[in-house]
Amino acid sequence: MRLWRWRSGAAVCALLLGGQVSRALELDLNDASSIKRAAKTAAEGMLAYYTGGVEGQVVSQMPGVLPGPYYWWEAGAMMGSLIEYHYYTGDTSFNSLVTEAMLFQTGPDANYMPPNQTQSLGNDDQCFWALSAMSAAETRFPNPGPEEPQWLALAQAVFNTQAHRWDMSSCGGGLKWQIFAFNLGYDYKNAISNGCFFNLAARLGAYTHNDTYLEWANRVWDWEHAVGLIGENYMVYDGTGDLENCTSLSHIQWTYNAGIHILGAAMMWRETTGSQQALWQTRLSALLESAKVFFTGDSPTMYEAACEPPGNCNVDQLSFKAYFSRWLGATAKIAPFTHDIILPLLQSSAQAAALSCTGGIQGTLCGMRWTAGTWDGTDGVGQQMCALEVIQTNLLDSVPARVSDGNGGISQGNPSAGGDTNDNFVQLRPITTADRAGAGILTAVAVILTVGGGGWLLS
Repeated sequence: MRLWRWRSGAAVCALLLGGQVSRALELDLNDASSIKRAAKTAAEGMLAYYTGGVEGQVVSQMPGVLPGPYYWWEAGAMMGSLIEYHYYTGDTSFNSLVTEAMLFQTGPDANYMPPNQTQSLGNDDQCFWALSAMSAAETRFPNPGPEEPQWLALAQAVFNTQAHRWDMSSCGGGLKWQIFAFNLGYDYKNAISNGCFFNLAARLGAYTHNDTYLEWANRVWDWEHAVGLIGENYMVYDGTGDLENCTSLSHIQWTYNAGIHILGAAMMWRETTGSQQALWQTRLSALLESAKVFFTGDSPTMYEAACEPPGNCNVDQLSFKAYFSRWLGATAKIAPFTHDIILPLLQSSAQAAALSCTGGIQGTLCGMRWTAGTWDGTDGVGQQMCALEVIQTNLLDSVPARVSDGNGGISQGNPSAGGDTNDNFVQLRPITTADRAGAGILTAVAVILTVGGGGWLLS
């Protein structure tokens, strides 16, 4: 496999050298060309931190891996942002980099379980790579060569391994945060792991029109609601401990937990009819209403309410607004009744994000606090990815609908994908003619807070 040549860590120094200049990222939301230019600038700034495949680097020469302090999952999420970039802008500049990374990290069983990531491999980590593969299938990202795993099959492989991990030994079901018992967080059942599985199942059901996936999505939703991860007011809480049979919750709320359920609900709305569709419309509308907690100011600006005001967001949390933006943009396209709710929020947040991109010698390095009106002095993959995603989603009215099997989809699937691992795959029934008609490592504190409750953002 050809190694992608990208900029080294020296590129980051070049972006930072010279301090702040008052220029800002130019963005005119009434001009598609301006949005595309701003998105490319943000993407290039993000990739300045990526050393995958660069010769002569001391750290992270492997495609699909970011250097420390970033975990493996965030590289997969970053590839997803570039897949979405291709969808929104049509620019192919980064496609080879993305394809190389996405295929290099599939692992020996083509299910995104590379052995060298075992010590930090959670269900959410694995699933984030699957969601990037799912985005590739939905947006007609160029297919890999015929000898390589295909995007849809990779997403199905992760679904199969995770469905087998559905844990009935406590709490009446649910996925654990961690895959392996020796990892911290194994006794935590959290919203991002289960929400990611819900999102993946809903999207696979919408793409393949196979009801088995939709049945799993319903199962996950019902379980999350029963244990309280999805509260009565449709706020999505962080997690619960299975050693106490999920009788207490961490009430922390994160943007990406809300977003991953919003898009999953949108996909379920699209794939259902009658009373079921009405039910999912009610759920989706309620999720969107509860997600308003993540916007602040007279011109509503997205912020990470649990950690941004006190300034204690960790490396993972600095990227959460990226996925929230991504999934809101997709939802506005999939469920038209949400469009006029979501688009103004993305527009005002994109304008604020662009104003935060005044850092470094080029005056385009992005910060975390979009409410500051200028660069806040922070930089990193997460900050760049957040700006990229919220800016590019403002092109949602100019791009085609996401595709599915029989409706423009070009990715090949494999319902039995997943490999001969300890996780047996789930057998899906064949698709009938009738069928065709029809969420990183957070921190150890999340585990501790399961008993005490969250202290950052509570209902």
